[in-house]
Amino acid sequence: MQQPIGRYRWVIVTLLFFATTVNYIDRQVIGLLKDNLARDFHWSEKDYSDIVMAFTAAYAVSLLGFGRLIDRIGTKLGYTISILIWSVAAMLHALAKGTFSFGLARTALGLGEGGNFPAAIKAVAEWFPKKERAFATGIFNSGSNIAAVIGPPVIAWIFSSYGWQEAFVWTGALGFIWLIFWWWLFDIPAKQKRLSSAEFEYIHSDASDNELHPEAKVSWKRLMTVRQTWAFIFGKFLTDPVWWFYLFWIPSYFNNTYHLNLQTSAIHVSTVYVIASFGSILGGYFSGWLIKRGMPVYKARKTAMLVYAICVVPVFFVRYTTSIWPAVWLISLATAAHQAWSANIFTTASDMFPKRAVSSVVGIGGMAGSIGGVLFPLLVGIILDHFKLLGKLGTGYNIIFLICSVLYLVAWLVMHLLSPKMEQVEV
Repeated sequence: MQQPIGRYRWVIVTLLFFATTVNYIDRQVIGLLKDNLARDFHWSEKDYSDIVMAFTAAYAVSLLGFGRLIDRIGTKLGYTISILIWSVAAMLHALAKGTFSFGLARTALGLGEGGNFPAAIKAVAEWFPKKERAFATGIFNSGSNIAAVIGPPVIAWIFSSYGWQEAFVWTGALGFIWLIFWWWLFDIPAKQKRLSSAEFEYIHSDASDNELHPEAKVSWKRLMTVRQTWAFIFGKFLTDPVWWFYLFWIPSYFNNTYHLNLQTSAIHVSTVYVIASFGSILGGYFSGWLIKRGMPVYKARKTAMLVYAICVVPVFFVRYTTSIWPAVWLISLATAAHQAWSANIFTTASDMFPKRAVSSVVGIGGMAGSIGGVLFPLLVGIILDHFKLLGKLGTGYNIIFLICSVLYLVAWLVMHLLSPKMEQVEV
């Protein structure tokens, strides 16, 4: 009789899921309260985009730094440092007295939150074989959508009952609660006493000789000389900014286009992210399903990512909608496809690189994505301010949705050209 494998690795995914949920709740508060904060602080669209840029610029630097740090000091301690910084920074937003101090708090938040994905992806690589990594990534990454589902009604209630300052304080405090469970339940498999020997063997069932020497260090210089790194870089650079746009502008888009407020638009925003959460989980499951049926890992990942890139294209037709619900469904499909894409592109890092380098690669690619996230809000702010002055704000949004609809296909093509078979790097 075959010995049961065990399921402790899914406890780890649960921890990562809640960390990512907290991560996105903290960053999305500003998007949900944008119109109210803009009135209090007298922000233009350009002012708001500058604040978004401050966050994403800090986030970009932090991704690179935490990616390297986590590969050196380990997932447990690295994640702890990250969430301590971002939780304190989230609460400091409540003390802001003007645009500058608000921007400083936003910058500190970005510096802390940059550790989330390098730590989470490394944890998945440590705790899962390749055939389960995309599914595990999809599960924990769905936390970003769950945050967007529960965020609107909760933030709306806190805002209406206590004011915008308390919204930042309450959400920022969640990270400290998570840390208790993190230190209680997490360790690498080799040190985790709750892990069965059968599950340990299963986790390492597809480990290559290249992955069996975690003490060996990998330099950034070496990583930047291989095509696989650049495939990941360009994939993140071209697609991450689209998600930033959805996160920071969709609530305002619904409010301005369909004349809603924070409370009345909450159901529409929540619907978008409920559907996106299914995209994250199913998107990760699909490539794993292909692998289990004999398709090579690289082919399964690329097939799945091409399907998701095609599913983004219909967001172009938002411009032709005349009522809010068709727009909600089109944007929901695009966000679901993005999350499915995200579950797989993150997993390509652990497909192509040994575990000891995964966090560094994710950090480098994440920084590239955040650079795109700095540049794209700048473009968004310029476009929206221009067309707002002309009294044609909807035209500005139409241009942005057109750009969003094609970027994933471009990213897929670039990744394919740079790394056709996603061979594992010898480093």
